[in-house]
Amino acid sequence: LCLFFLFSVGILNAISSHSQSFSGCSSRSRGSYPEVKCYHGEIAPLRCVKHNGPTMGKKFFGCAYWPKTCGFFKWADYPDDIRELQMLVFEKDTKIAELEMEKDFLQDKVKEMKGQNVYLQDQVEELGIEN
Repeated sequence: LCLFFLFSVGILNAISSHSQSFSGCSSRSRGSYPEVKCYHGEIAPLRCVKHNGPTMGKKFFGCAYWPKTCGFFKWADYPDDIRELQMLVFEKDTKIAELEMEKDFLQDKVKEMKGQNVYLQDQVEELGIEN
């Protein structure tokens, strides 16, 4: 028996009778969310958790035939495709590499400026100018 299925149905059952009136999360206000289909092949409505708890207000996709559900459940803000996750990792790795390059550049710049500071202090001493 699939534990994810039991978890999904459990979450959907916890939402219970509020499922028909998800204010602010109707399929008309999907925003930038992709079209997601339930296991029936129907467009899964975007909904919001209404019960009190740590997930209150969190958006999810559920079966189009709620409450006679096929068991489909997906948090709206969780990527479910390995390619999406790979792209996120690639973007983060790229950002890390860019920041490391910037850090190295700035460290070199600091060394250069320290060298210029020493040179200028030597010049000031040679000229006998007091600070």
